[in-house]
Amino acid sequence: MTVRVLIADDQQLIRAGFRMILGAEPDIEVAGEASTGGEAVALASELRPDVVLMDIRMPDLDGIEATRRILADSPEPKPRVLILTTFDLDEYVYDALCAGASGFLLKDAPEHLLTSGIRTVGQGDALLSPSITRRLIAQFAAARAGRRPAEHLSDLTQRELEVLRSLATGLSNSEIAETLTVSETTVKTHVTRILMKLGLRDRVQAVVYAYETGLVSPGRHPSNSAHS
Repeated sequence: MTVRVLIADDQQLIRAGFRMILGAEPDIEVAGEASTGGEAVALASELRPDVVLMDIRMPDLDGIEATRRILADSPEPKPRVLILTTFDLDEYVYDALCAGASGFLLKDAPEHLLTSGIRTVGQGDALLSPSITRRLIAQFAAARAGRRPAEHLSDLTQRELEVLRSLATGLSNSEIAETLTVSETTVKTHVTRILMKLGLRDRVQAVVYAYETGLVSPGRHPSNSAHS
């Protein structure tokens, strides 16, 4: 399966560099390039890429609003947005994750992380494994705890709440399975049901939701430090 990618960045040299790296991968195709957020929105609608590599700071329309519009306007299956940033702990990145992005990468990340990140997001998974992502969400969500109504949490079973808490601390499915003494397949089923009941796209959205509703908070669980 080929992952079709739209590159959105206002710097031509960066776009050319990404195009060269991705063009060498047999299962990744560069569908197009955008130099502004507005172009990214238009091309995402026209080209229907699987993944949009989105810079945050762009003229015309920033990457956060472009992400929001792409995910709001695109028909199913919607593209996945992978944010590119120069700064790891950046509130703009957190805002982009809240807008629906499925993860982020630093612009100076090694080539293999760029390509593997695109494949991960292209397959419908969230790029949540780097510990920096969890720290970013915890840092900025902590200041916004309580801003999101928590009434939908009552739709979850007790076990689903346990899985969501564990997921929010950064545990993988296999780690959650070990912690709760269930199979990994069972955990995957719980995660799928959690996302469906809460109307969330992926694990990144679930982590943001858990912090913003106050279900979890930084430092409450020992696994936060163990997996950071």
